[in-house]
Amino acid sequence: MERTANQVTLDLVCSLYREHTEALRAAKDAQRAHRRAHPTMKTQLDDVEAEITYLLLRQLRPEKVVEIGSLHGWSTSWILRALADNGSGGLTTIDLIGNATKTVPHALAKGRWEFRQGDARTLAADWLSDVDYLFIDADHGARFARWYLADVFPKIDAAVSVHDVFHRGTPLPFTEGTEVVRWLGKTQTPYFTAARARAKHAYARLNELRRGLGVDSIVHTGRDNPMIYFRIHRSVDARLTAGGPEVAPFR
Repeated sequence: MERTANQVTLDLVCSLYREHTEALRAAKDAQRAHRRAHPTMKTQLDDVEAEITYLLLRQLRPEKVVEIGSLHGWSTSWILRALADNGSGGLTTIDLIGNATKTVPHALAKGRWEFRQGDARTLAADWLSDVDYLFIDADHGARFARWYLADVFPKIDAAVSVHDVFHRGTPLPFTEGTEVVRWLGKTQTPYFTAARARAKHAYARLNELRRGLGVDSIVHTGRDNPMIYFRIHRSVDARLTAGGPEVAPFR
C-alpha cells in the first residue's frame, strides 16, 4: 500500500484498520466505558466515522488538532484518545457551550487539551496557525460553511473532517453540506466518505473488514456515518492569490 497517496481512500482506510486493529479495539472498549459512565451524554459520531477519525489521526500523528464544535465531548474524547495512543499532539476545542469540560476524561485531557468557549468566527484567530488536522462539527447552516470556506481554508495546510454532510445521498439545499460539496467540486479536491447513504460500497466493504478483524462491536447505535474526509494544502503563492488548493500527500 502506497502510504503517500494524495488523498484519503478506501484502500488507505482499510490498511489502517489492519495496522491498528488491537489499538482500535482497546479504544472502542474505553469509549464504550466512557459512554456508560455518562449515560446522558449526546454522542454525535457513529462508529465507523469515529473509527476512521481515530485511525487517520494515528496515521498522521498531528501535533496540532483543532475541533470546532464538541457538544458533550464525544468526538473530543475520540480525538484525544488517538493523540494519547500516539504519545504526542494536542487538541484545541472551540464551542459555544462548555459541556465537554464536564465529560472528557481527565486522563485524556491533561497536558494535551485546551478548551476555548466562544464563537470560532469571533475568537482570536491564533488557533489557525500550524493546524495539522481540522475537525468541524458545529453550525450546519450554509452561512457558517461559507465563513470557513472563505476565511479558514485559505489559511491552513491540513487534513480536514466535516461532519453531517451525507445523511442523504446528496445534502439538503441551503446547508453546510451543500456548500462544502460545491467547494470540493469547484476546487477539484477529492474526498472520502463511508456514509451509508452516499457510499454503499465503501460502507459495506468496511463493515465486512471490521467483522473479519473482530472490531465491529457496537459503541454507538447510529449507522449514517455522514462525515467526509479530505486533505488541503496551499502553497504561499496560492494563499496570496486565493487560488485553488493543491492536493498534498496524506501522510
